[in-house]
Order: sequence, then structure tokens, then C-alpha cells
Amino acid sequence: MTDPVPDTRLRLTLLGGYLGSGKTTWLRHQLHVGAFGPRVHVIVNEAAEVPVDDALLSGASGMTLLAGGCCCCTGRAALIDALRALCDQRSRLSADAPRLDRVVLETSGLADPGSIVAAIQSDPVLVHHIVVETTIVAVDALHALAQLATEPLGRRQIGAADHLVLTKADAAGPADLARLRATLGLLNGHATVSASVLGAEVALPPLPPGTLPADLPPLGPDDVRGPIQPTQVHIPDGLDWASFAVWLSALLHARGEDLVRVKGVVRTPAGRLLLQTVRKVVQSPEILPDQGDARSDNVIVFIGRGYRPEDISRSMQRFLDLPLPLPV
Repeated sequence: MTDPVPDTRLRLTLLGGYLGSGKTTWLRHQLHVGAFGPRVHVIVNEAAEVPVDDALLSGASGMTLLAGGCCCCTGRAALIDALRALCDQRSRLSADAPRLDRVVLETSGLADPGSIVAAIQSDPVLVHHIVVETTIVAVDALHALAQLATEPLGRRQIGAADHLVLTKADAAGPADLARLRATLGLLNGHATVSASVLGAEVALPPLPPGTLPADLPPLGPDDVRGPIQPTQVHIPDGLDWASFAVWLSALLHARGEDLVRVKGVVRTPAGRLLLQTVRKVVQSPEILPDQGDARSDNVIVFIGRGYRPEDISRSMQRFLDLPLPLPV
């Protein structure tokens, strides 16, 4: 018998998860420890026009930013073009030259991983050059049960996963974490499950016998509350950050269920500050290296539903007594 021909196609890992689920934090740690090998290219997809998450990632051989549309729908053509370009570059190398081993695609929190896999597998070029090896979905241990009760997209993301990573595992109580695990088993019984804290894997205890899943209500394919959309607000220089913090806290208290995610990079006297919230929870600010795409500086992206984009900028303008309307 002749030996089987080895599959030399480029491996692709798809990393999905709902808004604020901790995808970038998890990926950041995996790149730091070299979990994907020495030759990995990262594609970061963000629904907002101005990218933010790329400022957090390093350790990859290369990076491609796809901003301004989810790669499962409006940004699909850009994703296909980016993947074809990587395949073309790889095929031009000589047989003994170091080749790209893997692509990791970090999707927008609004993306459906199943649609992305289908788009890659149905493309007449990519199907011969790329194999989608695994789909990993990050699950916010603190907020996932509430999201799954109301968000059809969150359930579709869970259902598309080969592996589920329970992020922020230290923030959830043991009983809530066990209930979430039982619920995920109901939504996707074939996926493996692990847990992480700040991207590093932590052990999961055995699931207590008799743990019941959450009683999730039936949901239609689309959310009747309307689509979740990003709104960008440019921050003026010299902003009073104490007043800004009060305004943001009040906004999250009043509209935290509508504002699913807030993130941005702002320049302060202390350096480039990463600001992130998930619903009503404000994550600890982080000072970033003084490098990266300057387009993301002094821009905050609000991702949610149930308000007009101009409502955010007008609210900030009035509360902080800014002289001019903030560009959106």
C-alpha cells in the first residue's frame, strides 16, 4: 500500500463568542505562550469602522484587520479576499521555505461562526487551500446565562462550537458555573469545555450530579428588539476624566442592558488607556504600549440597541458641558 498523501492545506482556527465574552483576552494569552505554533497569522474582525482589539494582540507572524462589518455577512467578501491573499502568498514560497502554519480568525461578537465556516467551505478556491480545523467559542461565565435567555445569536454561536471556553471563570459562583455548564451541554452536547481566567486555562471541577440546566425560553431566529449596532464617539483632547467616569457610570446604570459592550483606547497623561465594559460591569483599565494603529486612539465604541447613535454623543456633550457636538 502507498502512504496517504498528507493534507498540506492551511489550518484555520475560528474564534467566536458574544460581545464582551473575552475572545481577545483569551487569544492574547494563547499567542503569548505560543499555543498556535511559531507561524500563525491572526485576522481580527470588528463590526466598528475603527478597530480596537488589534491594539491588544502581539506574538503573531502577521495580522490582518477587517473593520466595518461582520465577516459572516457584510464583511464576508473582505474575509474571502484576505484568506485568498494568504493562500496565494503561501503557495508562491518554495517547498523548503518556512510556510505559514495556521490562521486564527477572531470574529466580531456579532458574527455567526456557522455562516463563516459555510462561506469558506463553499468558496471554490479556499476549499482547496484551507481546512477549518476547529471552531472555538468563548463564553462569558458571568453573563452568559442572561444572554442565552434573550439572544438568538448567542445560542447559534454556542451551537457552532467544537470547543467552548468559559472565560472569567473566577467571577462566577460554583453553582452558577455548574448551571451554565449544564445549559451549554443542552445547547451543544458534542463540544468539549474548558475554563480560563485572563486567558490562562484553569481546572474545572466535576459537574455535580443532578445539576439542572437553565430553563431557556424559546426564541425566534431574529431578535424582535432590533439589531445590535456599533456607534463610535470621538473623545476631545483635555477631557475631564473624573466627569467622564461619572457620566459613563450613570449611562451604564440607566442603559446597561441595551449597551452590551463599550470599548476604546484613549490617550491620557498616564499613557494609552484601554477602556472596556460588558453590560454594567466596567473592567479594570489597562495601560497599553505606545504603539499600534493611531486611528483607534481617542475613540470609544458603544455597541448596543434601542437608541440612536446621536443620543450617545449628545448625552456626553450635555453632561460634560462640551462646546461642540462630538463627531460620530
